[in-house]
Amino acid sequence: MTEGGTGTAVGLHRVLEPAGVLPQAAHRLDPDPRIRPDEVRISVERLNLDAASYRQLHTAHGGDPDAIRAEVLRIIGERGKMHNPVTGSGGMLVGVVDEAGPESPLGLAPGDRVATLVSLTLTPLAITDGLAGWDGRSEQVPARGHAILFARSIAAVLPGDLPVPLALAVMDVCGAPALTHRVVAAQKGAPSVLVLGAAGKSGCLALAAARRAGASRVIGLVPTAEEEERLAATGLADAVVRADARDPVAVAAVVGEPADVTVVCVDVPGCEHGAILATAPGGTVVFFSMATSFPAAALGAEGLAADVTMLIGNGYVPGHAETALELVRSEPAVRALFTSRTGADSAE
Repeated sequence: MTEGGTGTAVGLHRVLEPAGVLPQAAHRLDPDPRIRPDEVRISVERLNLDAASYRQLHTAHGGDPDAIRAEVLRIIGERGKMHNPVTGSGGMLVGVVDEAGPESPLGLAPGDRVATLVSLTLTPLAITDGLAGWDGRSEQVPARGHAILFARSIAAVLPGDLPVPLALAVMDVCGAPALTHRVVAAQKGAPSVLVLGAAGKSGCLALAAARRAGASRVIGLVPTAEEEERLAATGLADAVVRADARDPVAVAAVVGEPADVTVVCVDVPGCEHGAILATAPGGTVVFFSMATSFPAAALGAEGLAADVTMLIGNGYVPGHAETALELVRSEPAVRALFTSRTGADSAE
């Protein structure tokens, strides 16, 4: 690999196997702490596993926190990154800039506390503390080690007015509200919007973003009576309905009139057909969940003769971090839902 150029900018030089693939597709990366001129080394403080990955790990190990911790350590140790081989997903992290190469275009300086806005599945990562500070019972993982950012990576300096666990949780899903706003605003007239998994992190942000983008009606679908009560109390949705998102007939029945835009934020597989069935002809389905099966979505739409546009939420829209943080700052109901998942709403 030659110095400089696109290959270095996207991290090809960090790929150990198989050679020639991009870091996300690689089985193993090189987390060597020595950086190239356009790289940045981060001293890791906290990982945030994505919801689908943590759910899979929790289920596979029967909720045993020691087994979950050991599995995460094994994955990082073997792969040089946090890339769940079952879900294909990872998460993101918070840390402090140790060193920034003189040719790095990211605008970061030593001492900056940042959140990486690229997946852990493509971020070279080494853990040095054995995750001794993590109880294995939540997606947020206190950790010590280092990570490497490339020239084409994305990171944001953490805001000083929000607790770190809260800011990390928001930035982990910040692509959802930004793309939801873009899709809803582009519709003719004032569309109706349905959000599956509406009481979760990305779901509640998508509800708020849809409202601000001009939705005429916002519906939130949740799986349990407890989440239905909690979400209804926030006022984020015009209607809150309850069904198992994996049951297409039940989803269509509780939603009633199909929505113009459906946003899928559920972290379990099998929700594709319900989303399609609950979307009006000519409408749009946005899949944000990493548990989505895109063959199931495509074949399901074909089998249902559904004329819908299906979008993959790729997690990046220009300005997405600030969009999401502004929603949390200005929408007390959104902040309350996040705080209930990240712990006490205090400074850290």
